[in-house]
Amino acid sequence: MAVKPKKAPIAVDKLTETQAKVELVRLALEIERHNEAYYNEDAPKISDAAYDELRKRSDAIEARFPGLVTRDSPSQKVGAVPTGRFAKVPHSVPMLSLGNAFSDEDVTDFVDRVRRFLKLGEDEIPAIVAEPKIDGLSLSLRYEDGVLVRGATRGDGSVGEDVTANVRTIADIPHKLKGRNIPAVCEIRGEVYMLKKDFLALNKRQAEAEDTVFANPRNSAAGSLRQKDVSVTASRPLKFFAYAWGEMSEMPAKTQFKMIEWMEKAGFVTNPLTTLCDSVEGVLKFYRKIEAQRAKLGYDIDGVVYKVDRLDWQERLGFITRTPRWAIAHKFAAEQATTVLNDIEIQVGRTGALTPVAKLAPVTVGGVVVQNATLHNEDYIKGIGNDGQPIREGVDIRVGDTVIVQRAGDVIPQIVSVVLDKRPASAKPYKFPTVCPACGSHAVREEDPKTGRPDSVRRCTNSLACPAQAKERLKHFVARNAFDIDGLGEKQIEEFFTDGLVMSPVDIFTLEKRDARSQKKLADREGFGATSVRNLFAAIDARRTIALHRFIFALGIRHVGEGNAKLLARHYGTVEAFRAAMIAAGEGPQSEAYQDLNAIEGVGAVVANALVEFFREPHSVKAVDDLLGEIEVQPAEKAKTDSPIAGKTVVFTGSLEKFTREEAKATAERLGAKASGSVSKKTDYVVAGPGAGSKLAEANKLGVQVLTEDEWLALVGGA
Repeated sequence: MAVKPKKAPIAVDKLTETQAKVELVRLALEIERHNEAYYNEDAPKISDAAYDELRKRSDAIEARFPGLVTRDSPSQKVGAVPTGRFAKVPHSVPMLSLGNAFSDEDVTDFVDRVRRFLKLGEDEIPAIVAEPKIDGLSLSLRYEDGVLVRGATRGDGSVGEDVTANVRTIADIPHKLKGRNIPAVCEIRGEVYMLKKDFLALNKRQAEAEDTVFANPRNSAAGSLRQKDVSVTASRPLKFFAYAWGEMSEMPAKTQFKMIEWMEKAGFVTNPLTTLCDSVEGVLKFYRKIEAQRAKLGYDIDGVVYKVDRLDWQERLGFITRTPRWAIAHKFAAEQATTVLNDIEIQVGRTGALTPVAKLAPVTVGGVVVQNATLHNEDYIKGIGNDGQPIREGVDIRVGDTVIVQRAGDVIPQIVSVVLDKRPASAKPYKFPTVCPACGSHAVREEDPKTGRPDSVRRCTNSLACPAQAKERLKHFVARNAFDIDGLGEKQIEEFFTDGLVMSPVDIFTLEKRDARSQKKLADREGFGATSVRNLFAAIDARRTIALHRFIFALGIRHVGEGNAKLLARHYGTVEAFRAAMIAAGEGPQSEAYQDLNAIEGVGAVVANALVEFFREPHSVKAVDDLLGEIEVQPAEKAKTDSPIAGKTVVFTGSLEKFTREEAKATAERLGAKASGSVSKKTDYVVAGPGAGSKLAEANKLGVQVLTEDEWLALVGGA
């Protein structure tokens, strides 16, 4: 039976005013959420192209229903509210964003609007400066008497973050301006970015140190600049292009292009590709040239910016709310490339999930060589989404296919479509394996009890002896929120597992004893030495005492995440009580132990059954007991039942200034409350700090009580 395609959104010109009002609220919440992820978290969740589509639809609805525009509409805002990690800096001249053009017609319309506004003749085209749009972090630099006094991020356009100390570490930014024609007050603006080669080298160092690996150069540049530790920023290879200005006590030049030339003379790095154009044709020719060079440039760009050259005309043109009339950004489409799918490789995870990975003929996409792309699951290969709806118009993916690859958000490689007219006659529909490639055991798709449909993931049934699962479980065991053993990360686990040194969790804690007896010492291995081995053993010993919830989470039981591990720890209190209860629950659903487990608020039958299945295996119980012979598990701190928030559900949002998010959650849980990550009708309190976005809006919509940080502290008695 064919499944129905997803229902397309109602066209803007077909919306009623009531429908438009609802749609604008939905779009505002979604845009605010993505603004927070992009500007404050340096971790965008969607591609620039997808974000632009949200903005375009919102703007189109507002244009049709101008009476629905409010002060909180996306069209009235720039960026995101500063996080509060740095001192706030008000901008004397707002740092606004640009309107977008997505086609040649949009660019022609922009030039025509400028010409009409300035009352120029039909044949009189204003000179326009065209420059690559750098994908980095906007920065404003204030100089007084030629000396750098402050650096600030854009923030929400009106208020940014003071990053002066960090800015002084960037070689491209002069501490003192050169030349004689220097205004007493001079604010230079531009973009902090990172070269692609420097980004790759940084990520390699981060991975080797088992530290944060950045998604793309823009995120790494933003994260590097907004470090509390200035030495971290100083160690990162940040660059800066100057291209604009804010407050100026006097103007050194009368045109945009001459101002760029003056900036270079004053000591700034400006983009050498910046060009002065005298026609629409010239502007579009420059766009095509830059688009063709994009992959070869040493830095990421996502379009071209056009600005009216004459500054007196810029002043006459002025602004529309958050954007200037005299400038526009001509965005690139999401970058794609065509290549050949050479093979499909199956990887096995710690819960037995079989994940297909496309092995591609190497191709450059967005300046990065792509050789692998995720294929998610077997339905995705067939052209069916997780919701059962068709994707790629029902076209399947086959080995040998010519495929179009796109980096989602210019980061994650994904196969967008298949070039069917290039499909080889010999290409056959891909047969997803029904046995595990690591151990040969059956791999099955369980039925989803909620939908009645097979689960999207096929899993290996041999959870005990499958080597791939065992290795992935060990990686989970030493992960940051589990045992978090310094110096023992994924790389070391891979090596130790392959060589038979660490095959189960207890082997980690007996490693030093076995090494002392072994003729082949760890210190003699490549990449190790006496000091590093000594540090590793010390790090392992430091984790011989661990909190109960971390221990439960570290076991890697399916469906038991950090939240459920905390619920179980608080309920059972000690590892002895937890172990005994899990074994007793295996006697059946009618047993008192199972009923008690299933009744824990937030656990439920799926988690209960996963726990029972784990402890029903003698192998699993032995592994736990062996581990307990080497470590000490601390009893859980009993949650209070007489506190004012006992039994309540609390959500923390925004930039908390008086405590960290983790401290807030820990306090709530210690006082008997549940700290949730999302707002629903079951939420009792939302504690909102500065910059609270979609969660605050959802709380107001649902009538959930919202507290400030001071009100929260008063409620919990300052705990």
